[in-house]
Amino acid sequence: MDNSLQRSDGASRTAAPGTPSNTGLTTREQIGLAVLAADRARRGAFARVRRARFMSWRYRSPEAEELLIAPPDLRAQDLSFLGEIDAGGFGLAGSVVTLGGRSPFEVTPPDPEWARELHGFGWLRHLDAVRSPAVEEMARKWVREWIAGRSPSRACGWAPDVVGRRIVSWLTYAGLLLDDAEHKPYTAIMRSLAEQITYLSASWRNAPDGYPRLVALTALVYADLCIAGRDRQLAQSERRLAAELQRQILPDGSHISRNPNILVELLFDLLPLRQCFGARGRKPQAALLAAITRMAPMLRMLRLGDGMLARFNGAGSAEHDALATVLAYDDGGPARTAEAAPSGYVRLERGATAVVVDAGAPPPLELAGSACAGCLSFELSIGSEVLLVNAGTPATPDGRSRALARATASHNTLTLSDQSSSKLIRNARLERQIGAAPIRQPENVTCRVREEGGVVVFEGSHDGYADRFGLIHTRMLVLDASGRTLQGIDKLDAAKGVLRFAWDLPFAVHFHLPPAAEARAGQSPDVAELALESGEHWRISVAGAAISIEESTYFADISGPRPTQQVVLRAVCYGAAEVCWRLERIREGQPADYATRRRLWASRPLSERLAETSDGFDTPQDTPEEPA
Repeated sequence: MDNSLQRSDGASRTAAPGTPSNTGLTTREQIGLAVLAADRARRGAFARVRRARFMSWRYRSPEAEELLIAPPDLRAQDLSFLGEIDAGGFGLAGSVVTLGGRSPFEVTPPDPEWARELHGFGWLRHLDAVRSPAVEEMARKWVREWIAGRSPSRACGWAPDVVGRRIVSWLTYAGLLLDDAEHKPYTAIMRSLAEQITYLSASWRNAPDGYPRLVALTALVYADLCIAGRDRQLAQSERRLAAELQRQILPDGSHISRNPNILVELLFDLLPLRQCFGARGRKPQAALLAAITRMAPMLRMLRLGDGMLARFNGAGSAEHDALATVLAYDDGGPARTAEAAPSGYVRLERGATAVVVDAGAPPPLELAGSACAGCLSFELSIGSEVLLVNAGTPATPDGRSRALARATASHNTLTLSDQSSSKLIRNARLERQIGAAPIRQPENVTCRVREEGGVVVFEGSHDGYADRFGLIHTRMLVLDASGRTLQGIDKLDAAKGVLRFAWDLPFAVHFHLPPAAEARAGQSPDVAELALESGEHWRISVAGAAISIEESTYFADISGPRPTQQVVLRAVCYGAAEVCWRLERIREGQPADYATRRRLWASRPLSERLAETSDGFDTPQDTPEEPA
């Protein structure tokens, strides 16, 4: 396969096999991008005018002289953060810099994500967890240094969503910054806060579409609720936030970007905001309450048995405790199942088995920076363990790892000719605006779920390969009433008429395992066996393809990419093809004490585990008795 890809700017680029193919913008997209850029430039210029001191007499917001309430923060605090600072480090967004006695605002950021988190001041919560007079003084000193504006990364600190995050952080940890503070630093912080609110009031429209714009608008509502004298501004900021929530939160509770992690972050922002309305004796707008009500059940729908979100479209290393925290505020009951939801996410559940499927098209380009080429992929859990997972989004800002993780081959679905079902749009201006390269295609995705006598059936198709190969991928999943058997059929059919290739077109169906699971060859060539750390055993068998066990990478681990395995079904297509496979449970998990020993054993390198394993999956010294 020729991996030399042509960028829209004409530069040649080599891509790893399986990464989404590169393509430029269509004429319609180019026009839309030009209009978007012009609109953002106009809004940016207006925001700069409002920020200018010589215009402050006209656009001045009320001075921030008195704080009425301080919002709560539901995000977890890291008690080790201060120790890291004492050791000379400052870790944010998966990267650590060495301070060397300097302020974090004096160092060169290792990457844009680190800089954005630094200027957002969300890390104040870690200092508040170990609050002392020395910590208070350090926090105030760094805030004063930010106000002085000498940071080499100060430009990113004025992105509207970063301004919004900083406003909320300063309000939330006002006690850390202002309690017993002297008059001069107190006045400087409050004056800066008022200036930032004025700037954000003019520039929020210039935030990238999606979650960044919601962060900016949410911050304005927080400011109007928490600072005295802003009741007149509150009505307007409420209306703007309500309108944006109605636009961005789909009827089923998913975010318009289809990134599940955004729902967690957004609930971290909105749940305390709801509490602030109560503290002020005010009733929030119905749109805010409705958004919260819709989002929590959607998270339950996307949550697997291990308590983590399915790894689709930007979801990756979200912490188990973070998801549990936001769901603790929801009394909406169990997750919806067997629905062809507006977002394209579907949940099949029987017995202890849960299957979550991505059956949706990518979002619009300006929202597709985290979207993945995983259409018709699925993840599967049994009880509290996951058996099949997608590779997930890396926790660190490694561009190559993120590109590989977005590829179709990193998902539990079919790839054709080592190519992804989506195309990566390489356009420098668009990437600057949204922070990453978006994807396009499939254009048409179908999805249907039905129940038949206790069995739940999913049927879906997409046209991601139609323009390159003239083929439609169709997938059927059948989960039996007990949850012990999942049958699948993956088909390639001509998009139009009858298609016959002059060459063999290879395709593969991927089944990725989490790092703690193991795959071994079965007793026949068309079978592989899978084992979880509890001793749970499943068998996958295939008709119409050759089965192999290959290396894989799990990108979503919070500590970084980890090696793992995948089962791959490989075949060739001459114009139409069909592969049938069956995943069935052959042994239940063992008691907890055995599961504990297995967990310790599974933490060892995969090569050592495989070398010590006899036929089957159990270590010789820990082989349990077969159930009667």
